Amino acid sequence: MIVTFLFYELLKYLNTPNLMFSTVSIATSFLAATLTMLRSSYYALGYASNDIVLIILWVMASIKDPSYFPVVVNFMIFFLNDMYGFISWKKREAKIEEKIEIG
Repeated sequence: MIVTFLFYELLKYLNTPNLMFSTVSIATSFLAATLTMLRSSYYALGYASNDIVLIILWVMASIKDPSYFPVVVNFMIFFLNDMYGFISWKKREAKIEEKIEIG
């Protein structure tokens, strides 16, 4: 909570457009990076959450300037990749737990 507030204040000071979405984006990135460092399979959900926020931000930018639309597509692909990573990691965890129970 404190980290998110600090991000918010910094972005506000820098006159960041779409301040709330930008703050959520940084917070979800920070969460995802932390989960990655902790080697948690939920890191991918953190990045997927950030992708959703970034898709929203870039759709908003694309409304003003359609040349930004390829960036929206890019983050949609990132989202699919993150979901694939999460599902794959969970399957791998299940196989490891199964081997431990059998062994």
